[in-house]
Amino acid sequence: MTVTEPVLQEDRLDYTPTARSIPLARRRVARLVREWGRPEAAGDAALLVSELATNALLHGSVQGRLFRVHLTLTAATLRIAVTDARGERLPEARAAADDEKFGRGLVIVSMLAARWDVAQLTVGKEVWCELDLKPTAA
Repeated sequence: MTVTEPVLQEDRLDYTPTARSIPLARRRVARLVREWGRPEAAGDAALLVSELATNALLHGSVQGRLFRVHLTLTAATLRIAVTDARGERLPEARAAADDEKFGRGLVIVSMLAARWDVAQLTVGKEVWCELDLKPTAA
């Protein structure tokens, strides 16, 4: 996201690192994106946050620490960022075997998002992705 783009909407919410949090985050993101006037992006945004939050749960959780979902909407971009406490465990896309139940999340993120990356934090990391949005009618 270009720094000069004005933020139109923003949301942050912390979740407990349990399986129940994934559908909660997915539904919240889909609802907010629709409410923010971008219903065409709601499905992809829900899937992206589901994949990033699942990775935070499986690979980034620390007992007693929450993970955070942060949405930022500009006129051209929807940014989805998930922060967790395990900065030493960096994600990487990999090819999962046909019989594996896991290992496809970042491949899905790579296919849906215009871009994604990881930012190291003082404590933990932030995995983010962005959807490029088409201009809305004035």
